[in-house]
Amino acid sequence: MKIVIANESHAKYAEIICNTMEESAKVRGTGIARRSPEYILKKMSNGNAIIALDGDKFAGFCYIEIWSHEKFVANSGLIVHPDYRNQGLAKDIKKAIFELSRKKYPNSKIFGITTGLAVMKINYELGYQPVTFSELTDDETFWSGCQTCKNFDILTRTERKMCLCTGMLYDPAKKKPLEKREKLNEKAFKRLKNIKQTLFYKKEKEKAVE
Repeated sequence: MKIVIANESHAKYAEIICNTMEESAKVRGTGIARRSPEYILKKMSNGNAIIALDGDKFAGFCYIEIWSHEKFVANSGLIVHPDYRNQGLAKDIKKAIFELSRKKYPNSKIFGITTGLAVMKINYELGYQPVTFSELTDDETFWSGCQTCKNFDILTRTERKMCLCTGMLYDPAKKKPLEKREKLNEKAFKRLKNIKQTLFYKKEKEKAVE
């Protein structure tokens, strides 16, 4: 398995990357900002993406997005092909894109929003911390990308203060040595997810009654 910085020579994988992202979102039943092959190609040509290949077969992908004039960057679109899941590949790709982000944008805060406990755990091990949405970028282009998510109405109803996703942030000015980081409290993260889901499902029922 090779995990490398993507470039224009990997253009032939753009279509399958987009299709894999879309199919994964359908299976999970969660929203994801839809990306076009042209968008993925741009990330490759800029050297802002990581691709995993098993020989010539696509295995995984992730890319960097830049916001607020490089004040923030996000590692987005993390995807692993179904044939290579549950093998630790997502963690390896996430580490590779994180290292690339730190190298290219050393002063930028790295953030993400996710509903997945596995991704939260990986982020935490890299030095991310859970934060409120107010601590993330205020770039309207980023948040407009959530419009293709089925939970977008929740985001708008709360005036972009919270959603089913959890915001996580790596601040290079506040980073801790790996050996000093506390162990991830998975129960706390699960409890947070359950509280959010219960809260919003209750609102949905109340809305339906009205």
